[in-house]
Amino acid sequence: MNIIEDLRFRGLIKDYSNEKEVEELLKTPQTIYCGFDPSASSLHIGNFVMISLLMRFQRAGHRVIALVGGATGMIGDPSGKSSERNLQTMEKLQENTNSIRRQLERFIDLDDPSKGLLINNYDWIAPMSTLEFLRDYGKHFSINYLLAKDIISSRLESGISFTEFSYNILQAIDFLKIYDKYGCRIQVGGSDQWGNLTSGLELIRRARGSEAKAEILTCHLITRADGKKFGKSEKGALFLDPELTSPYQLYQYFINVADQDAVRYLKVFTFLTKEEIIEIEKEHLANLGARVGQKALAYEVTKIIHGKDKADEALQMSQVLFSGDIKSLNKKQLEEVFGDLTVEVEGEKILEDLLIEIKAASSKREAREFIKNNSISINGEKINDAVKVISKDNALYGEYTLVKRGKKNYYLVKHI
Repeated sequence: MNIIEDLRFRGLIKDYSNEKEVEELLKTPQTIYCGFDPSASSLHIGNFVMISLLMRFQRAGHRVIALVGGATGMIGDPSGKSSERNLQTMEKLQENTNSIRRQLERFIDLDDPSKGLLINNYDWIAPMSTLEFLRDYGKHFSINYLLAKDIISSRLESGISFTEFSYNILQAIDFLKIYDKYGCRIQVGGSDQWGNLTSGLELIRRARGSEAKAEILTCHLITRADGKKFGKSEKGALFLDPELTSPYQLYQYFINVADQDAVRYLKVFTFLTKEEIIEIEKEHLANLGARVGQKALAYEVTKIIHGKDKADEALQMSQVLFSGDIKSLNKKQLEEVFGDLTVEVEGEKILEDLLIEIKAASSKREAREFIKNNSISINGEKINDAVKVISKDNALYGEYTLVKRGKKNYYLVKHI
């Protein structure tokens, strides 16, 4: 299966500038580039779709270029939202750029420049004078052409500054520069970047002639179950930086996706083969309760992004919820798995009073019923003594007591 067939199977391709020309170009090794915006300190899982696309092209024998928009990141791409982007300071932007470069280096093979490159558009845009921008590039774009771009026209009523208006031309300059210097013939991006990508084609053909061979390809924006795209500005964004989104949190997100999304995401986010995915799909659909698709998805995504050791650790942490082997977790893991359920408790308490204080029971009578019926576990052990003293002295790591009521209700008591 060639690269285009693989991308189609995975449901990644949305639009081509010219489908036949793209297919023809990809019959021989090409240089393909994609840009990444450094407006945040970390890329996110939505960006990973494009990173994985470059990885797929590289594995298919093409040279790939990841461009970090150090210059365009200072301006901001019109988002369709009513407000302008908050402009970054030079220091913050440089910090973000360096952080994103380090992330990209984890996924793209850059050891051999003939296989992969990492570049920054600040290198050619920053030295450019205003006169050069207007004379050499601005002249190729009519106002009517730019106003017809959806990403610009959608902002006309609420207002758009010339700063963001100019973003389209600056990104077009990137494609021309990379076309000239590296012989890059294909640019890829998310479907929301169609207007910017086509401007790059327009500039190449106006500046280098209508016969210039250059094409674009866009990917579908991958949405969450609520219909929103994965992105850094969305609540609950999944970042690639483990300090912002831990491997366990990433694993938990994907282990809990809807049944209809599990196989779709396996195609998009993983490098499992078509045959492997079809086999998983069969098992998944045959017994939805077993969550075969979600388990494969969560493990594979965590492994690709954070490595096998972290994926194994996330799996082990997740299994604790079913095995009850709480003491196998170290302090950091305990806080990560149950941290959102923390309740601070002062001093020692007898068990029935503790259950009321942490709202695991509404009354002493109900607390005693839970305890009598063996519904209460403390640090993984069943307790049926209503007056057992719970204190810091027998807490995990001298700080925590994990209370479990029934099969699914957890309370992490933090002794203060």
